[in-house]
Amino acid sequence: LERSRRSRPTMSAAASALSARSNIAAPVPRGVAASRVAKCARSSRVARSVVVAKATPAEKSDIVVFGGTGGTGSECVVQALRRGAKVTVLARDPSKMRQPPGTGGANEGAPISDPNLTVVRGNVSNPEDVAKVITKDTTGVVVSLGGKTKDVGATMLTDGTTNVINAMKAAGIADDARIAIVTSIGAGDSANQAPIVFRVLMATVMRSIFNDKNNQEQLFLGPGGPGRNTEFCVVRPGGLGLGPPTGVVNVIDGEAGSIARADVADFCLGALFEEEFPYIGKAPCISSVGGTSWTKDRGGKGMMEA
Repeated sequence: LERSRRSRPTMSAAASALSARSNIAAPVPRGVAASRVAKCARSSRVARSVVVAKATPAEKSDIVVFGGTGGTGSECVVQALRRGAKVTVLARDPSKMRQPPGTGGANEGAPISDPNLTVVRGNVSNPEDVAKVITKDTTGVVVSLGGKTKDVGATMLTDGTTNVINAMKAAGIADDARIAIVTSIGAGDSANQAPIVFRVLMATVMRSIFNDKNNQEQLFLGPGGPGRNTEFCVVRPGGLGLGPPTGVVNVIDGEAGSIARADVADFCLGALFEEEFPYIGKAPCISSVGGTSWTKDRGGKGMMEA
């Protein structure tokens, strides 16, 4: 697929275009809404080049989802398929590739069957498995990994994402394919955007998982990170819920609220499919309920488990 490089659009024009197509909230003046819309100028964000890879529309896309059987990952899979994309999932247990509770609706829990879906058995921690699913034809990648540390290991997020970056480079797509990485509110320089109670958990019982999340982010945001020059978006959602998509995604500066996994998925796919997506090379914090609540819709999953 031939690609071209282009000048980055201005923030106001890009955000307005994205809002019109994807129901993502465009910037509004401070004080207008309880949930502030970010100016996307956080001091520790990566300084980017003025050119970005041209996005591939959904109907022409061939994407790979890591963590595709999880709550957020399965939403990415189903929504991408509905938009006409080809989707490949690397899964330890392919039988878990099922309709999510949000977008899946009445079909929740049913196996996903689609001619454009390929599910490959494998583990993101194994470089050879990752290399099997990322090819020269891959146009975009979603990394939505999760799980309890005792089950997946203390460095799975960082190790697995490193394997993804290396596979993209080996396939020759690191400069062209966009990649969305789901981490969490509270990771990196967003610690103060998490509610105080959650900050206590981050420093105690969740310390190990946040060490891994922080190291995962540094692969893209840190000086010399191997993914620094990829066309990435690090996505930091607030409290994850299992409801249907609301169509409301606020990029915020202040304390995060809750957001449905279905809306997180929509934002991630925007990063892959939208030509003028304004958060490439950034790490936006997102929620649907901005700065006013922290909804714990666990549904059998940890609140921050993708």
